[in-house]
Amino acid sequence: MKMWLLFVGTLASAAGCHRPAATATAPSPPAATALLDSMDTRVPVPLLPMMANHQKQNMRDHLRAVQEIVGAVGTGDFDAIARAAGTIGYSEQMGQMCNHMGAGAPGFTAQALRFHHTADKIAEAARGREMPAVLAALNKTLATCTGCHATLKQRVVDESTWASLAGQTTPQHH
Repeated sequence: MKMWLLFVGTLASAAGCHRPAATATAPSPPAATALLDSMDTRVPVPLLPMMANHQKQNMRDHLRAVQEIVGAVGTGDFDAIARAAGTIGYSEQMGQMCNHMGAGAPGFTAQALRFHHTADKIAEAARGREMPAVLAALNKTLATCTGCHATLKQRVVDESTWASLAGQTTPQHH
């Protein structure tokens, strides 16, 4: 037991698991946020708070659908793959939402629509029961995800800023 405690203590010391000195000061949250923002070179997508929240909920739903696709790939369940891909595929409603969310950020809408259209290819390949095509389409879909997240970021703005950047009046449904 003594040897085990010595081993754990050595690991903790080597890994730097110790409290920072009491004299160390961290930047205040606004300063820290500004510092992070200055390092993040992605293009901001201006969104109202309720739009940003809605978009994050959609992203989590998209991720859940991708998880369902991967799980169904693992079991060879083509019907489940097609169903899950259908939830993130293109629809007129999805197109309108992408246009609205991206109104203030050139390039966002095209990238978002590309994601939904690549998801359509997953469903198409699943209906054809072509696993290599499912995996290739899933790879393209995930590439659109990583490409978008690598180049764009949310920026929450007030109503007048959003209206100015989007060239639209602010939405009235909250």
